[in-house]
Amino acid sequence: MRTLHRLITAGTAVAAVLVLTSACAVGPDYVRPAVPVPESYKESKGWKVAEPREDRFHGPWWEIYNDPRLNRLEEQVNISNQNIAVAEAQFRQASALVQAATSGFFPTITVNPAATRSLRSSNAAQAGTPPGTNTTYTAPLNMSSWELDIWGRIRRSAEAARASAQASAADLEGVRLSVQAALAQNYFLVCALDRQKQLLDATVKAYERSLELTKNQYASGVASRADVLQAETQLKATQAQAIDVGVQRAQTEHAIALLVGKPASDFSIPVTPLDAVPPPIPGGVPSELLERRPDIAAAERRVAAANAQIGVARAAYFPTVTLTGSMGYQSTETFNWFSWPSRFWSVGPAISETIFDGGLKRALNDQARAVYDANVASYRQTVLTGFQEVEDNLSALRILEQEMLAQDEAVKAARRSVEIVLNQYKQGTASYVAVNVAQTNALNSERTALNILARRMTASVLLIKALGGGWEKNSEKEKQ
Repeated sequence: MRTLHRLITAGTAVAAVLVLTSACAVGPDYVRPAVPVPESYKESKGWKVAEPREDRFHGPWWEIYNDPRLNRLEEQVNISNQNIAVAEAQFRQASALVQAATSGFFPTITVNPAATRSLRSSNAAQAGTPPGTNTTYTAPLNMSSWELDIWGRIRRSAEAARASAQASAADLEGVRLSVQAALAQNYFLVCALDRQKQLLDATVKAYERSLELTKNQYASGVASRADVLQAETQLKATQAQAIDVGVQRAQTEHAIALLVGKPASDFSIPVTPLDAVPPPIPGGVPSELLERRPDIAAAERRVAAANAQIGVARAAYFPTVTLTGSMGYQSTETFNWFSWPSRFWSVGPAISETIFDGGLKRALNDQARAVYDANVASYRQTVLTGFQEVEDNLSALRILEQEMLAQDEAVKAARRSVEIVLNQYKQGTASYVAVNVAQTNALNSERTALNILARRMTASVLLIKALGGGWEKNSEKEKQ
């Protein structure tokens, strides 16, 4: 019992030492680096200053477009996209490394029961130990060299692992957001192409009527053969353009299949002409939504991990204190193998210090500080990029909306011009060249307006992505 008491006392003493030295972790304590943050966005006044956070809930931001088909596709992304699956597996790997790092706080204890049969040499026999065979039974519990974390090397390693795991979690959110945004962009592109195909098909029908009119004019001697050929050329060229739209639509549809994790041959989207406008941005959008950007959160967490690695490198300058021990039972007879007189134990500390390493520790310390400086610069660059992307897409939405208003007037004027020129052509007061020019201008105006609408939808998706997943304020549930 006295032996057991000694072991318990020794273990208590070791635990006390660890508690007393828990605040002795060498290296700098982490402080988030300062970054340039504007008080408000140039393109949207009234935004508050924000700080990056990786623990905000993004929510189904795509529902703001009120498109059930898009909602279903986005839900499939979270389930079947393989890039998200890769990022999720990498996050689990990083989480496992946290457990591996924290395991250093505890000793490794092994049990190794054994029975050994041996023959003592007659020539090596000593007094009191006659030659012969015997069997030794042992049942030891061994504690391998347990490093006492006096200088905080293990604590800093665990700190770095936790920060890396948090960065990996943010990376997972970043991949998920990127895939979701890419899906929304491709979906709206498919819808825009369907709308373009619809426009070209309607134009083909209008050109067929113009060709028939021209043929009648030619038969009446009013129009020339050149007018007929020009009308046919215009019709066939537009038909070719309508067919060509199918190439881009098919390829975009295949890209969506890849995003939702399905074979392109087994996936299709019904014809869905674009019939939407970007959702309005509420006045005074809170810049706290920049906290949702996963790339900023990941970059900041990597700075924290690099800071902890400085402490790990710094701890190498100090001696390593380890504790080893074993206890158990040993006997030459099975009947008294586990009796109290068969017990044995040993415990003892060891201290090791490197006297000369050719500058290795200094080099590793310099390397850790350089990695930290690089991560700080990367973090600041990521923040600046985030603000740039928000400004880019806010300005794009603002300018494209103005452009759309002007283009709508151009479309109305072009349509009116076609009506007037066609009437003049029917009356014989205008040539078919004027008809051709008016119709071409009208088609180009329609396609330009459609292109502007598609760009506005893309800009709205990219703005949501730049904001980290939406521009609505956090719900009360999220704040609690």
